[in-house]
Amino acid sequence: MSKLLPFILIVFIAATSYGQELPADSGSFLLHKFEQHIGKETYRVYNYKDSKKYLVDFKFTDRGQPVPLKAEIKVNPVGDPLELNIKGSTSRFSAINDSIKIKGNTAFLRIDDSIYQQKITPLTFPIAGYSPATSQQLLLQYWNRHKQPSTIKTLPFGELQIKKDGTDKLLFKGKQLVFDRYTIGGLIWGNELLWTDQAGRLICILTIDAEGDKTEMMREEFEPLLKELISRAAGYGMAAFAKAAPDTENPTQTLAIKGGQWVDVTTGKTIANDVILVKNGTIVAIGKNAIIPKNAKVINAAGKTIVPGLWDMHAHFEQTEWGPAYLAAGVTTVRDCGNEIGFIDGIQKSIDSGKGIGPKILMAGIIDGKGPMALGIIQADTKQEAISAVDTYKAKGFDQIKIYSSVKPEIVKVICDEAHRLGLKVTGHIPRGMNLKAAADSGMDMVNHLQYVTALMKTNPDRTINFNDSTTLSAIKFIKDKHIVVDPTLGVYTLSARNLKDDVTKMEPAFYTLPLPLQTQFKTTGVDEATAAKYKPVLKSYAVLVKKLYDEGVPIVAGTDMGFPGFSVIHELEIYVEGGLTTAEALKTATIIPAQVMSLDKQTGSIAVGKNADLVIIDGDPLTNISNLRNVKTVIKHGKIYDPVVLHQMVGFSK
Repeated sequence: MSKLLPFILIVFIAATSYGQELPADSGSFLLHKFEQHIGKETYRVYNYKDSKKYLVDFKFTDRGQPVPLKAEIKVNPVGDPLELNIKGSTSRFSAINDSIKIKGNTAFLRIDDSIYQQKITPLTFPIAGYSPATSQQLLLQYWNRHKQPSTIKTLPFGELQIKKDGTDKLLFKGKQLVFDRYTIGGLIWGNELLWTDQAGRLICILTIDAEGDKTEMMREEFEPLLKELISRAAGYGMAAFAKAAPDTENPTQTLAIKGGQWVDVTTGKTIANDVILVKNGTIVAIGKNAIIPKNAKVINAAGKTIVPGLWDMHAHFEQTEWGPAYLAAGVTTVRDCGNEIGFIDGIQKSIDSGKGIGPKILMAGIIDGKGPMALGIIQADTKQEAISAVDTYKAKGFDQIKIYSSVKPEIVKVICDEAHRLGLKVTGHIPRGMNLKAAADSGMDMVNHLQYVTALMKTNPDRTINFNDSTTLSAIKFIKDKHIVVDPTLGVYTLSARNLKDDVTKMEPAFYTLPLPLQTQFKTTGVDEATAAKYKPVLKSYAVLVKKLYDEGVPIVAGTDMGFPGFSVIHELEIYVEGGLTTAEALKTATIIPAQVMSLDKQTGSIAVGKNADLVIIDGDPLTNISNLRNVKTVIKHGKIYDPVVLHQMVGFSK
């Protein structure tokens, strides 16, 4: 153990301390979240007789919070790794402090407070996740020099796969550039997309950060090409899934589901199923009188339950892998609550045209105000900027507008007025300087996150809601009278406040089927035991509030704000039931109620003749136990049949 070098403080010393000017092969990447430039990574290269050293300074500011990272990477003269020292933050909520030194076939590691050593095999590379970009540049060069192996082991654990995905030709400053395109799987959930120039220099990485948000790292001199690469990425990712998927039934084929029972979510009852007949993606008959044509595809649902496809009303489709993951969990429609226009527009078009795999996507375009806490590149501080932003989203086919936290109070009304003029409804956060009452009076139709509702209410000393206080009762009446739609996102609260000592499978039974990068991410998501104990009664009162709002006629729509891909929708419903909703009421929040508030209940949201065949066949009855929704056996989206096991395996789940 004594051979392990301590973290080298020199990594924090400015390059000028070395007494030499910036080396010619150094460089910088501009860092982005949701396409917004939020920081910079600079690497400086120093050549020695027996090694080359890269000093990396990585820092961005995300919604007002600095995320700094320092790294030192050493390789030998031919680029094989010798040492990695890295310390700092990888997101607003995650930190790293690792030191790895390779000597022969032994690696000496210090990971946080743990010090150990392990034998390593050839083709092993130390890397600490998506950041910094410099590490990935060296990784790609290492992979190419070693004849592009199918797998590379990584330190401190794991393995990754790199594939050459093609080339892209782009026009830049009047000249045509040719970039090589690669995918890397294993650093994050799913695949990153990377581009290099013909000399092997990294140009761009499209990835997600340690909290699951879209993140881009672009070599500074090629910054103007970022938007085009983001736009192309959506098509590449979706095309890969469509190509890899096995042939599924054509939605124009007649489909008959025989036996079992189906849930009428409008009445909250199960009905014995004789036949549900589907043609051209639409339910054309239900019951004993449905005649099955000879050429129909027949699914035997005996002993099973058929439910409408589920909705997630607070999705963030950060990467293409969400498409198969959502469908595998029985989610056939999502509302994306804020994304990059080019990316989500491309994803939606790919799915709708049959060139991609995923749920129906309804898009809510995010608008923020300017300032240090801003998110995204669509920002509005003036009346004209606000109108222009809304008009841009409308022209792109977005279904709603989402207001974010930095919008000025006086601009909220401008956004709402223009959205309503164009036939769009407005959802979102309640901006700083306002409360829900002021936002609703300005025209907001919906609200994301229950915290903005509870801010109007009286709380007890332990921060639980005082349901008997007149302030609380008045707030509930106001929300009801204003017809505000509430998207609680309780699941993401319970995940964030999870006791890290608790067994994570109590929250997500399918946890160990998740891809390893997701398991690693979620295992470290939570708080210490004492903090979790303080949050527990608060979150319990939030669940009770959902019940009280529902009983008063306030439309509740199930939304996850991400979490465990696909599975979090069921987790959200489980929390609603714990708070007092019946299983039938909880199921409505993820089926017919979202369809109603999005004015799509004539086409979808329940099982009825004339509606889209968005159906999920499960083992068990969800009206007996809401968790039976986890037992998905077959998914049908607009008449097209999917195997959930195949879908999950496509995106790295074990089943």
